[in-house]
Amino acid sequence: MNNKQILPSPCFVCEESLLEANLQLLEHIQNETGVKILLALKGFAMHSTFDICKKYLKGCCASGLNEAILAYEEFGSEVHTYSPAFKDNEFDKIAQISNHIVFNSHAQYDTFKDRLLSNNSVGLRINPQFSSVEVDLYNPCGINSRLGIVKNNFKAYSIDNIDGLHFHALCEQNVDALEGVLNKFIQNFGEYFKDLKWVNFGGGHHITRADYDVKRLIEVLKDFKEKYPHLDVYMEPGEAIGWQTGYLESTVLDIVENDMQIAILDTSAEAHMPDTLAMPYKADIRDASSDPKEKQYMYRLAGNTCLAGDIIGDYSFDKSLEIGDKIILEDMIHYTMVKTTTFNGINLPSIAIKRKDGTMNLIKDFGYEDYKMRLS
Repeated sequence: MNNKQILPSPCFVCEESLLEANLQLLEHIQNETGVKILLALKGFAMHSTFDICKKYLKGCCASGLNEAILAYEEFGSEVHTYSPAFKDNEFDKIAQISNHIVFNSHAQYDTFKDRLLSNNSVGLRINPQFSSVEVDLYNPCGINSRLGIVKNNFKAYSIDNIDGLHFHALCEQNVDALEGVLNKFIQNFGEYFKDLKWVNFGGGHHITRADYDVKRLIEVLKDFKEKYPHLDVYMEPGEAIGWQTGYLESTVLDIVENDMQIAILDTSAEAHMPDTLAMPYKADIRDASSDPKEKQYMYRLAGNTCLAGDIIGDYSFDKSLEIGDKIILEDMIHYTMVKTTTFNGINLPSIAIKRKDGTMNLIKDFGYEDYKMRLS
């Protein structure tokens, strides 16, 4: 498919040059600090790009069996697997293909410790009990969090059989948030570092965002490595890989009048971009303003499902919208593609890659069989 051909609608378009620029920045940080950066599949799992990703990253972190298999089969490097609770009938396969396995509790470790294999480096997820995440839904260290072991519940004797400690306390944040977590991590668990082989600083590091303080991150990581030179340090950002690497292209199907102009698109906030409802946040639209009063023509952009609240948001445009117009929703690659559903039987968006030479490759088109296979 060349650049002039029309893509199916709706369609996710990942831009290869933007993805590689993100990966090159992450590689620079690895080279400067000696840390190992993993791809968090929960945030970006577009495996048609793994040939590019594995040139720069050290492996993948998985949240369960299916992601672990994807990492093992398609990425072919280190596989780090953590789950809030492993299932008995899945664990043996996870152990077979994982380099690192991280348990969320002492009880989970005790349940599965006798089924660990020689290829498994074993860790515990701890809760540093520090977080500056503002949205409770995305705060892994919030009050009564189920994620990780707090200091008062940590059993010191377990360190004899553990290779590493893992925390995850950030959500799309800058390095100052990491510094706060690190200080608490060291305060609460630093006494055990001498007996460990590695630590994992989790995800939520918004490294590729324009205002992220990369220089300070390098300083923080170097300082930690100097204090604890025997420890391998891992980071596993999800959003930093796919951040601003592409868009979701959709089409106006109809315009409804009800005291305002409502443009119904062939995509859906509920099915294709649920974070716009859950977080919530308002997506950027190309050639439009998120301020519905800034430009001459105001429209509410709505999804094509029966959910009354399937609303993307109110926007203004320089010219009136017409049926058949294309709407480009920016930055829809990270934490969006991985959450799509076929609610109402709506088709999943197609997937395409815009290559560095400008050509467009259609990677995947979805239809009835993809909807049917999710049901029985």
